[in-house]
Amino acid sequence: MSILQAIVVAIVEGLTEFLPVSSTGHMILAQHLLGVEPTTFVKAFTVNIQLGAILAVVVLYRQRFFRVSKVDEAALGTVRGAKRLLLRLGAKYDFYVKLLVAFLPAAVVGFCAGDYIDTLLESVPVVALMLVLGGLFMLFVDRLFGKPRGSQGVGAARALKIGLAQCVAMIPGVSRSAATIVGGMATGLSRQAAAEFSFFLAVPTMLAASAYKLLKDYKVLFAADNVQENLALLGLGNLVAFVVGMFAIRFFITFLTRYGFKAFGWYRIVVGGAILALTACGVNLTIT
Repeated sequence: MSILQAIVVAIVEGLTEFLPVSSTGHMILAQHLLGVEPTTFVKAFTVNIQLGAILAVVVLYRQRFFRVSKVDEAALGTVRGAKRLLLRLGAKYDFYVKLLVAFLPAAVVGFCAGDYIDTLLESVPVVALMLVLGGLFMLFVDRLFGKPRGSQGVGAARALKIGLAQCVAMIPGVSRSAATIVGGMATGLSRQAAAEFSFFLAVPTMLAASAYKLLKDYKVLFAADNVQENLALLGLGNLVAFVVGMFAIRFFITFLTRYGFKAFGWYRIVVGGAILALTACGVNLTIT
């Protein structure tokens, strides 16, 4: 992988990771257009540059990630001992508790069905088909779930439902962002509130995926023969993904709040259709 290829792939990652368009589908097209060979390093690179995108979320929403909630001691009543301590910690760090609740379903599914998910991930037609089907669904999302209902806060029950929706994104081409935002809207959240919680949930989810891939392929990433080159490409890729991710998040919130999902739906249909057409014409497309 050349420096130029690494920059372009990182731009694609930063742009598509938080948009409901499937970063996997775009990686397929980017790899084909750039002529990137799908080596083990390239596969690890495309996963680990998500760390840069994660950092973009943390920086943009740092007040949420590093804010500790005040505890209403009176609400704890006469509870004493270990139970009171747990309740105080839960109230103080409720933001992280909700993220954990939302993260757990995907973690369990990923652990139990990891091999099957990897098999699906290698299927370009599956990715393309889910892009098209997801795009068709998005044409009607605003009509189905466009009206916010009730409180716009995310409690444990709502977080769990969004976490269950994230499991659908285990199917390549669905888009983690799309699944979690639509899942949040289905529980009554506004488009903006659902998108923001989707960004928050991306942090533990993508961090876990990156850590797993890093541990799995560390021998390739840190091979003695080209460790400096690999580290330099990883550093560059994460920096580019971070900068692009900052702009993508800000753009997406504004665009989604104002215009909804329909434009993304049509875009997914075009991209998925292009991949299916290339595959039908005998073009050898692979997934990094």
